[in-house]
Amino acid sequence: MTLGSVLLFIWCLARKIPLKINPVTHGFLLAQGGFLFGLNFWAIYLAEIHLTSGIVAVIFSLLVFFNIINGRIFLKQPVSGITLAGGIIGMLGVGMLFYPEIIKYSSSENSLIGFSMAVLSVLIASFGNIAATRNGRTGLSVWSINAWSMLYGSVTLLVIALVSGVEFTYETTFEYTASLVYLSVFGTVLVFGAYLKLLVSIGPDRASFTALIIPFVAIMLSTIFEDYQWTPLAIAGFATVVFGNFLVITRR
Repeated sequence: MTLGSVLLFIWCLARKIPLKINPVTHGFLLAQGGFLFGLNFWAIYLAEIHLTSGIVAVIFSLLVFFNIINGRIFLKQPVSGITLAGGIIGMLGVGMLFYPEIIKYSSSENSLIGFSMAVLSVLIASFGNIAATRNGRTGLSVWSINAWSMLYGSVTLLVIALVSGVEFTYETTFEYTASLVYLSVFGTVLVFGAYLKLLVSIGPDRASFTALIIPFVAIMLSTIFEDYQWTPLAIAGFATVVFGNFLVITRR
């Protein structure tokens, strides 16, 4: 996140993209960064101590509903019946895809802690989505918005790390450095730049359907690299996710 912020500031300076922002907007950039790039990731890491990433992905699909509710409260976004129905159908499909894992962890004594942290991360991410939508609608460049908000997110995580006594480490290997650069450029700068444009263009409710696509893509990658075995329930879940997204993306 820090490297992504540095790269964005360099890009803005090179392209002469204005970085001077009024104090009020800085407050919303702090909210975007603190929620979306800071506290959200911290809560997810805590959740995955007790749950697998697949289960957390299922829970994170709740972002659709949190964004619909918070978009209505804070941005006065109208609630679309089609979007709501598509969200319910999509979540059902994700649950079907990960049903074996859900059953496996439903009786775990630590599952409640993991579930609570995962839901908290979704709520925090939704607040970050709303702040990001507001910031994107000011007319500021996506690059400058994310440069500042990622900086604030990095500071938030730094404070958390210092308070919790986490030890900072760095592996001086090509693989580690290459993966860090890849995640900073493609997984952070470009992805969140595109996502912010999506939030502004179609609203936080429909943009949050990426939360349904993430586990969908994870299953596809698992099929290719990990020999994931498809069951009739998983195939039905796959089709259900596709149908839920189809309802939302193709509506007028």
